[in-house]
Amino acid sequence: MEWGLRGARAPARRILGLRLVAIGGFVLLWGLVSGAVVLFRLFNPIFLPGPWVVVGEVVTLAVKGTLWVHLGATLGRVAIGFTTGAVLAVALGLAAGRLRPVRNVVEPLIELLRPVPPLAVLPLFIVWVGIGEASKIGFITYATFFPMFLTTVHGVRQIDPLLLRAAQSLGARRHQLFLRVVLPAALPDVLTGLRLGIALAFFVIVISEFIGAEHGLGYLINDGRNFFLVPQMLGAAIVLGFLGWAGSALLRLLERRITHGQQAGA
Repeated sequence: MEWGLRGARAPARRILGLRLVAIGGFVLLWGLVSGAVVLFRLFNPIFLPGPWVVVGEVVTLAVKGTLWVHLGATLGRVAIGFTTGAVLAVALGLAAGRLRPVRNVVEPLIELLRPVPPLAVLPLFIVWVGIGEASKIGFITYATFFPMFLTTVHGVRQIDPLLLRAAQSLGARRHQLFLRVVLPAALPDVLTGLRLGIALAFFVIVISEFIGAEHGLGYLINDGRNFFLVPQMLGAAIVLGFLGWAGSALLRLLERRITHGQQAGA
């Protein structure tokens, strides 16, 4: 049994029930507020459509096929940008965590670029590679790289030196030490960085699709803003939220399976 700071871990069904109650409570409150706006004429109801109106708009877009075109465009950009950022961040993070010369070269550059907001870099990507797919993918790669790199470096550097010495004393070679000790020990931090990265990817894709995009959920939001289609804006935002949650949930599931596998192997 796992124990936390406040006692035993709650059963999975209870956790799921609490989450469903929280979501249901939010939707109920949303519906009550939007209904009160219509009933008491507090302001124009177009500014706050009810959840049933938003869901109806999403269903309409799905039936027409429009939603799937925009969804595919967004998922494609996120998949390429996030994967590129993850490969670069994990590879460079593992090297920087293990090798001091690499860390001494890379760390100053990372600390210099990391505080620069991704939104400030987007115009540079547009100037360098245009407003096509390359700028959007590069923007996602840049934004997601830093949290994944930092968590990877932290995961490698927090490994107990005694564990490394013990493996070396047993005759482990450099590649064996990396594959059987360093990588498994750093994996939880790496997966945490990937979860941060996937959430950030769905966050910044909206910004990149505001500029020069003809398809994508961010384009749907911007198009709704231009023509005052508030249900479309909220519907696309909710779909983005579900996508980010699904990506994070898949990585959590992968993390649990790897952790259980390591424990079973031990």
